[in-house]
Amino acid sequence: MKKFLSLLSAATLSLSLLLSGCGTGNTTQPAENGGNAQQPAPSEGGQAEKAQLRVGMVTDVGGINDNSFNQSAWEGLQQLEKDLGVTVRALESTGDSQYIPNLNQFVKDGWDLTWGIGFLMGDHVKQVATENPDAKLAIIDAVVEAPNVASVVFKEHEGSFLVGVVAALMSKSDKVGFVGGMDIPVIKRFEAGFKAGVKAAKPDMKVVTIYTGAFDKPDLGKSAASQIYGQGADIIFHASGQTGDGVFNEARARKDKGEDVWVIGVDKDQSLTFGKEITLTSMVKRVDEAVYRVSKDLAEGKWEGGKPVALGLKENGVGLPETSKETVPEEILKKVEEFKEKIIAGEITVPEEPTE
Repeated sequence: MKKFLSLLSAATLSLSLLLSGCGTGNTTQPAENGGNAQQPAPSEGGQAEKAQLRVGMVTDVGGINDNSFNQSAWEGLQQLEKDLGVTVRALESTGDSQYIPNLNQFVKDGWDLTWGIGFLMGDHVKQVATENPDAKLAIIDAVVEAPNVASVVFKEHEGSFLVGVVAALMSKSDKVGFVGGMDIPVIKRFEAGFKAGVKAAKPDMKVVTIYTGAFDKPDLGKSAASQIYGQGADIIFHASGQTGDGVFNEARARKDKGEDVWVIGVDKDQSLTFGKEITLTSMVKRVDEAVYRVSKDLAEGKWEGGKPVALGLKENGVGLPETSKETVPEEILKKVEEFKEKIIAGEITVPEEPTE
């Protein structure tokens, strides 16, 4: 992977990070919903031996296998375990009522760091952190103002602008679509950036938007995609977690019938999951690297909570995957690079709220 840079000092995310890939080669498995986190084995004397560093992770409702940011975060922890021998464990949440119990399970059992993954967990992480000031927690996609919480957010709107440019220049119907999960600020940033990128490349192009209201309902994603493709759009960008699996399913069904449709993935390089024949590109959020870096810093004694980190194009926190070269023509990627440099230079300010 490319070097991952921070807006802040190395106390939170080191400027020297260079990962060779956060894969899933490790065999550690997540605990079941509400299940017990892994505990250190007792010694022969009956007392628990002093454990190595232990890092726990609580998913939002999408679960570990959401093909999106929960899975990316878990891959980052698996890589950490492989590289440093850190003990890692995940608890999956099927509803928001499980967030606090799952977070508390790690905290009360004395785990060194507990991650909450996703914007929806912000208030819950705040509550647990306040009630347990000596515990260390971290969160992705939300800012929690507490000295014992490391917050990492991304400038999704910047990366989404670039895939908007790709969509506009690749569309043959002059109509594209956006499928969002829940109507929350982080997803609005995806929508805002995408629309801005489309309009920057083709000012008169139509963008059809549907919010499904869920991150874990592929059937709703399939229905939304059907509606958008049915209105004449040929490319859909989704930011909907596991719900987006349904967008890919609908695209594949139409592709099999001879329709020239595409999906733009989110968070991970989703062509690796759904195939390059239907995945045009993806707006990658390097969640795996963020989780890896913050956790590794703790292992190296460099923990410093209370200072949020925001990662955009300049920090290589968002962007397009290398596989885009296999599906997007070189001249379009050059145009994308031009827009990217203008955003980094401050010549273009990408909106965080959608505008018509």
